[in-house]
Amino acid sequence: MTSEGAWRGWRTATEEALYGADGFYTDEAGPAGHFRTSVHASALFAGAVARLLGAVDRALGGPPELAFVDMGAGRGELCAGVLRALPPELAARTTVYAVERAVGRPPGLDPRIEWRAAPPDGVTGLLFANEWLDNVPAEVAEVAPDGTVRVVEVAPDGTERLGAGVSAGDSAWLERWWPLAGAAPGARAEIGEPRDAAWAEAAGTVRRGLAVAVDYGHERAARPPFGTLTGFREGRETRPVPDGSCDLTAHVALDACAAAFTATPAGASGPGPVLLTQREALHGLGVRGGRPPLALASTDPAAYVRALSGAGEAAELTARGGLGDFGWLLCPVGIPLPPLGPGPEGGG
Repeated sequence: MTSEGAWRGWRTATEEALYGADGFYTDEAGPAGHFRTSVHASALFAGAVARLLGAVDRALGGPPELAFVDMGAGRGELCAGVLRALPPELAARTTVYAVERAVGRPPGLDPRIEWRAAPPDGVTGLLFANEWLDNVPAEVAEVAPDGTVRVVEVAPDGTERLGAGVSAGDSAWLERWWPLAGAAPGARAEIGEPRDAAWAEAAGTVRRGLAVAVDYGHERAARPPFGTLTGFREGRETRPVPDGSCDLTAHVALDACAAAFTATPAGASGPGPVLLTQREALHGLGVRGGRPPLALASTDPAAYVRALSGAGEAAELTARGGLGDFGWLLCPVGIPLPPLGPGPEGGG
């Protein structure tokens, strides 16, 4: 039987389950031990991000110091991959920041990577948040049998019940971004205001350059009727239980995050945010899953095998119904949106 004091809203429960003393993200295995992100799927992803950093560098006019900031860096895999993919001249001018609140610096990480619990302020360059916002805890709201919108409370074993009505602030966010008025009982929404605030704060640390959020997301015209909160454990989707044993994640209202950025001084200084699919963004950065020419198999069999492997990885990163459906929210700060293109030879 669940004790009365154990009931909490999903935002508080998720915060402790992911980032508390025994939280999921403090586990030694890290995210790679439980689910496959684009970073873990292929080095092609880090290569594409390195080319995007090169495009930002060109839009900035090649400043003497350039920053790459990885929000929610996990164990530093993307930072290390980007450094490996950068041409030497650009790498020499780039300071790489891995921002991760859950764990300390992993052993053996490239010494050129600066490990931080919060992003540096006033940087010039690229801030990149890959699957970060979906782990920013959010409250869950549900339409009760009487038609009122109430907060969903959860016990440590994952049992749920309806609590009090949502606050005035949360009600205003729902009305603007995820209306539940008139919805049938049982309809749900994840209240994205904490994600909006987190993104506005993170993107606001960029003085000039580009801030990019990459996540599974949705827009106001097509919100999922029952929300998206779920769990992941050891590579499998599972029932969300806030006990630290699984990842807790919910898709992101990226259009609301875009509006929150536009309302900041950083957002006001650029041309405005752009939302693409990962498939569109990676295609623009030269990652495509086309099969290599069959003639290569006879002239250079080893090169053909390597190209075929790369094509398979590219196809996974850009697949419809999979990783290719991620949303890329691109927020320029003080510069035009850099063109998404492979850049000059060498990845810059």
